[in-house]
Parts: sequence; C-alpha cells; structure tokens
Amino acid sequence: MAVGCGVGPAAAQDLAAGPATVPPPQQQEGSRGDPGIRLALGYTGEAATNVRGGLHRDAAYAGQVYLGVDADLGRLAGVDGGTLHLAVTDRHGSNLSAIAIGNNTSVQEIWGTQNVHLAILTYEQRLLHDRLTVEAGRSQANLYFLNAPVYCQFQTNSACGNPTFIFKVSNFTYFPASSWMARARLSLGGTVYAHAGVFEVNPDRRRPGDHGIAFGTGGATGVIIPYELGIAADGASVRRPHHYAIGGWLDHADYDDPLRDDQGGIAITSGRPAAIRHGRSGWFARFDQMLTRPDPTSLRGLTLFGVAMTNIEGRTSETHFLELGLSYAGLLPGRERDTLGFVINDQRFSDLALGAMRAARRTTGGSAEVPRHQYMMELAYGAQLGPAVRLSPNLQYIVHPDQSGAPLRPRDIPDALVLGLKFTVDAPAWLVRPAR
Repeated sequence: MAVGCGVGPAAAQDLAAGPATVPPPQQQEGSRGDPGIRLALGYTGEAATNVRGGLHRDAAYAGQVYLGVDADLGRLAGVDGGTLHLAVTDRHGSNLSAIAIGNNTSVQEIWGTQNVHLAILTYEQRLLHDRLTVEAGRSQANLYFLNAPVYCQFQTNSACGNPTFIFKVSNFTYFPASSWMARARLSLGGTVYAHAGVFEVNPDRRRPGDHGIAFGTGGATGVIIPYELGIAADGASVRRPHHYAIGGWLDHADYDDPLRDDQGGIAITSGRPAAIRHGRSGWFARFDQMLTRPDPTSLRGLTLFGVAMTNIEGRTSETHFLELGLSYAGLLPGRERDTLGFVINDQRFSDLALGAMRAARRTTGGSAEVPRHQYMMELAYGAQLGPAVRLSPNLQYIVHPDQSGAPLRPRDIPDALVLGLKFTVDAPAWLVRPAR
C-alpha cells in the first residue's frame, strides 16, 4: 500500500499548521500590497530501480502535478482570520514495490490515487487572537497529524509523508484522497498546543476511479479521530528549533480482519472476503530536535528526529513501529539549503499477520519461518538548484520485505537495494490581485 503525501512545494510546507503553501518571506501574508490570493504550482517526480533483491529487477517512475490556491478572506471579503484552501493533483506512473519488490510499503511516496483529484477544499478560521484555529471541509488526516517537513527529505513511503505504521493499523486518511473533516488546534501558551480532528472514513474515496468531487457520505463506515499534545518551537528567533508531541487515534470505522475470513477460516487461503471488524486505537510519540546550529542566521545544522508508535485495541497486522533519523543542512560551503539525511525504521508484524503468511506458505510447501520484522532505511542527499528545483538522489535498503505482494512465494523475498531519484520543480508562490 502506498499512501504518499507529496503536498505542493516540499521545502515550504508547515503541515502541522495546515495545507497552505508558505510563500517566500517577502510575500508573506500581511505584507504591504498583499491582495490576499496565493497560488502554488509544483511537480514532483520519483524514479526507483531495485539493483539487487526483490522478486525481480525492474524500474518504475511516479509523478504528481500540484496546483494550490489560498484565499485570505480578510483581505478579499472582510472576514478577519478566514481562509479558503483549494488544491488539485494529477498523479501518474507506477509503483516499484508492487511490480518488483513484493512488499506493501512503497519506495516512491508520491504513488497513490493516480488520477486528477480534488485533494483539498476547506475553510479555515483563526480565532482568539490566533490562539485557536478551526478548519472544516474536505481534506486528509495526514496533512495535519504525524507529519513534519524533515520526513519528506526522503523518498521512502515508510517515512514520507508520514510514518507508514499509521496506515497499516488504522483508517487514517491520506493525501490526495479527500473526505469530510474538521479539526481544531489551540495554543495553550508559549510553545504548547493541543490539536484534534475528526475525519470521515469512506472506502469509496480510495477507489481508483474517484476524483474527489463525489461529496456524498453513502459509503462511509465511520470516522477516525487523531489527537495530540505538543511543543512547537521554530522560526527565526529560535536558536535550535524543535517539536515534541504525544498523541493517538481512535478509529471508529470498519476494517478487514488481517487473518480471518467471513466464515472464520483463513482468508488468504480460502479466497473468501475478510471478516469485517469495527474499532481500533493506538498511540504515538514523536520529536525532531535541531542539535547544532553554528550560525543562528543560517539554516545550517544537525537535526535528530524519531517516532514510536503502537496499537492499543483492535486486530492489526502490525504491533509497533520505531523510526530514527538524522538530517544535516548545509554540509557543503555555500550550500546551506542542501540536506544529507539518513532514516531507518522497524515494522513489527503481529501474530495475526504471521499466521496468514505461514498459512499461505504451507499451501505451496514452503517454509513456515517468516521474519517478524521489516526494516527500511534510506540515505538521501537533497540539492537545492536555485529557488525552484530540488534534486534528491537516494539509496534505500529493505531487510525482510514483507511478501504481501507475493503471499504464495515459498521462501523469503531477498533483501532489496534500491537506487532512487526524487526531484521537485516548484513555481515560487506568487500573489495575484483580485479583479476589481
């Protein structure tokens, strides 16, 4: 399963605050002459080839066109603190993990919902002197929760745009497959905040033919409620920016049992539909902390980040997820917007998932010894080539691919070494004067 984020200009996002693209400093909202409309246009492409391991050697390419519009209703219509957000995507290409590796976590985070899609249509209102932000409309949970700009310095979907565990153990909604939502974020003083949301779970919105403009709720099976309490300290005045958060999710929606079918047998061998269950929950803790910043006026420095996640209730295919990474900005003189990063994560499979894998192997006379952990890692260098182009060659390595793409294979899939290339071309955010 690939659930890539790929939201607009990756280097200029503040996804914890909302999906809007942040314009350059000279064009920030509220600057002199700002007419109140911001446009963003970008393209992201991701190529990958497994030079060793997997099911067989192959190559794949996936890409996305992104168009976003933010309208400041304070300047346009006198509604102070109000903003309209709109975004449309056009995705294309193929998924190397599906066609050549055999695991269910893509090495190209941009892949998923491969069509023209209305991704965002929301109204945001800031209240209480900007201490409270509320937003409602059609969007996705992964834009606002369990997200950080440092994650998408990488191409692997195990880290970018969100830790992959949340999509394996819940109905956490993902970009660009939009559904009805509402959220609220409250500043509790200083750098402390509380944040919660409710998002419609509707399997119809994830179908390949859905374009995001079917606003009905007839196919909905429930809602998912993510929440967090955190500390966010960033901006030019902070010497070592950092973010810490603890939280969780309540998934009040239907899901497929990872082992049993609708008659109590083992679904992977019976061929019958999976049994339908309802309700899951889990918790997470995450952080990113800049450790060194030799020059407070520069972006240069070393950042450490990490995530820990586990399920609490429900029948899930995984039981925990651990991730740790490092990113250094400005390693080379005169290249302070370049980044060198490494990330590694561990997905631990549940007894239910292992039971399904073992049952499938027995049907082919294969070994019942199935690895419990899948480890995914990436080493990436991001080169900023002028204000609009970013080029990120990367090396990815997968230890114990989970075999979900080839469940009847009688033996383990060989560990995979993947050569990748991610690039973005982003037209700078610009302001357009409304018609008079």
